[in-house]
Amino acid sequence: MKYMLIMRDTDEAYEASKAVPFEEILEAMGRYNEELITAGVMAGGDGLAPPEEGFVVDFSADPPLVTDGPYGETEALFNGFWILEVASRAEVEDWARRCPLGPGSKLEVRRIPGIDEFPQDNEWVQKEREHLAKADERGRA
Repeated sequence: MKYMLIMRDTDEAYEASKAVPFEEILEAMGRYNEELITAGVMAGGDGLAPPEEGFVVDFSADPPLVTDGPYGETEALFNGFWILEVASRAEVEDWARRCPLGPGSKLEVRRIPGIDEFPQDNEWVQKEREHLAKADERGRA
């Protein structure tokens, strides 16, 4: 099963992080990532640039409206993510608890459905399965 761990911080977490040397944060995250990789569960992940560099596309307008960041409340901002491939929900919970985040930080954990969970007679699901197979072949080349 695949899960996405979505890192979110509150104003409290931002303030607390200012008291920790950046090298220390990098080391803690590096060690955590290394544990995930060594265990063979990390399928992907990255940190994100500050929200000031981002933008939102709002589709409630026609044409869609683009608004530069920052946007939303601090705790709604998405700061980084991991994608883990694990055997169970209990295993991903264990990895989530080990994440080196401090007070005011939260991880939202969401399961990523597999292609087999969608209607297999749907034309677009069939095309997606073909695209995934081609990508898998390229990855092995």
